[in-house]
Amino acid sequence: MSSIKDIARISGTSLATVSRVLNDSGYVGKATRERVELAVTELGYEPNAGARQMRSGKTRLIGILLPTLDVSFFGILAHTLEQCLFDHGYHGLICSTSENEKHEARYISTLLAQNVDGIIAASAFTETRHFARVVQEDIPIIAIDRSLGDMTEHSIAVDHREGGRMMAQHLVDLGHRRIAVVGAPGHSSPIGLRVAGVCDVLEKLDLEPAAIKLTETHSFSACYALAHEVLSQENPPTAIIGTTDIAAIGSIHAGHDLGFHLPGNLSVIGFDDLPESAYVLPRLTNVAQPVRELGKAAVEQLLHLIEPDKFPEPPGRDLGLELKVRESTAAPDRSF
Repeated sequence: MSSIKDIARISGTSLATVSRVLNDSGYVGKATRERVELAVTELGYEPNAGARQMRSGKTRLIGILLPTLDVSFFGILAHTLEQCLFDHGYHGLICSTSENEKHEARYISTLLAQNVDGIIAASAFTETRHFARVVQEDIPIIAIDRSLGDMTEHSIAVDHREGGRMMAQHLVDLGHRRIAVVGAPGHSSPIGLRVAGVCDVLEKLDLEPAAIKLTETHSFSACYALAHEVLSQENPPTAIIGTTDIAAIGSIHAGHDLGFHLPGNLSVIGFDDLPESAYVLPRLTNVAQPVRELGKAAVEQLLHLIEPDKFPEPPGRDLGLELKVRESTAAPDRSF
């Protein structure tokens, strides 16, 4: 097993210089730092976490709690968080809770046992009492994508309700009046806010949704089944709002299989702007949220809370939503 003595020997520097580079403390010239970092890479050196914590009081470990990794949005978010933390000298411990409250509570216990320096969490539940232990131990928490109630005042998220309004307004402006909502997971607070935003727009026109169908399983097949049910009714909607791109893509396939012409007699809009949304046919109109900017903003805010002297308060990032009009929405064609 390699040691800092080996690093010093290979890089031609002193033990003190190696220590400053490894702990990111004190000045080291660029050329010297590069030699030390190259030696670290060549040797595959990993500092002892226990010894490092004794010296600095920090493990440089950050817990990342996400409801799933099986959905592209959270996969992209996890990758962004992990890479951004790594670039700043921290390591992310990614925990996928499978949208299970007991799993979430157990993962919190695991992260506390690992003495993490902070936590970034997208909880799947409105009940957040199991985060009280984190607060009691004075570990900084950043809520991402949704609130953690009174467990933390630090939250990085887009305006999900406004996103729902944007989807509905786009369809209303095109002339649609029979608009259904299909999506998942039903217990998700962002999903609830998007549905509320849709209803805000329809209520102003004295309209009600043609249907609101939500399922707990967030998958293409589950959302396909919901859309199939909605489109099979006697007076089907002329447009479907998918609460996510996954729900919208499932709806596109259900419409196709039932003989609808998209976007002729059925328009579909989604939310997220996942990579696959631009490749389904017809290409999906959606409201895009800046997932990578969300991740970077969360990391910057958390590191400022952990090491304010080293990481100044981050500047505001543009976390606004953007309507991306593609081929899956159009004015309803009365000739069908």
